Amino acid sequence: MRIRFTKMHGLGNDFVVIDATRNPVDLTPERVKAIADRHFGVGCDQLLVVEPAGRDDVDFRYRIFNADGGEVEQCGNGARCFVRFVHEKALTAKDRIRVETRSGIITPALREDGLVTVDMGVPGLDPAKVPFVSDSDAYVQPLEVAGSTVAITAVSMGNPHAVQVVADVESAPVLSQGAAIECHPRFPARVNAGFMEVVDAQRVRLRVYERGAGETLACGTGACAAVVAGILRGLLTSPVRVETRGGELEIAWGGPGTAVLMTGPAVTVFEGEIELA
Repeated sequence: MRIRFTKMHGLGNDFVVIDATRNPVDLTPERVKAIADRHFGVGCDQLLVVEPAGRDDVDFRYRIFNADGGEVEQCGNGARCFVRFVHEKALTAKDRIRVETRSGIITPALREDGLVTVDMGVPGLDPAKVPFVSDSDAYVQPLEVAGSTVAITAVSMGNPHAVQVVADVESAPVLSQGAAIECHPRFPARVNAGFMEVVDAQRVRLRVYERGAGETLACGTGACAAVVAGILRGLLTSPVRVETRGGELEIAWGGPGTAVLMTGPAVTVFEGEIELA
């Protein structure tokens, strides 16, 4: 099976994007892993599929597969690449589109300056909806990880996040502790582990160990979750600049019950074809 694709990235969080608006694509977990393999395939953190709208009130359907082959609910950096892709492929003339995901509707908009702003929806703070196993609805909760206790804030941005505040993000145990948090039994759907250093009330540094992908250069939903957690804990004031290893995002949030707005770049790298068994 031969598949045409476009390679894109948002702050180094890289994607293979496939247009399935005219012809459906049969993507098994094995095929996704083959495409995502950085030595034998194209290489990517996630694979994004653009599909026709399945309902009248949206423009497209958006499917996301992690590098391990699993399909997930949401991807913020991917959403920015999504709207640039459908514009570059002349699939729409709209600057602002409504897109259906597994976790609900998002609204990415292409700005005149080339950046993309995405309405990521209202964050989920109810532990049961993250999902996070807890008897408390406190915004800061203890989590036992590898013999130590860390303080996390559980947030859903359509996908689950566990955010902790660290003194120095560069020396934080992102790889070892992130892997343990990702598969922690209190997160039955696994979780993205965020490590946030607060620089001042409107600037943070962030690293994220992503569920099914490991640490990436940037994580859009992780940036949103981190800012939500920081505002809930009284550490941040909207809007907030989030510095990742791949670049910077701006996140704005007005508090519980309001939507999170994420702004950042989306870049096309190259196009190609790959032959899959």
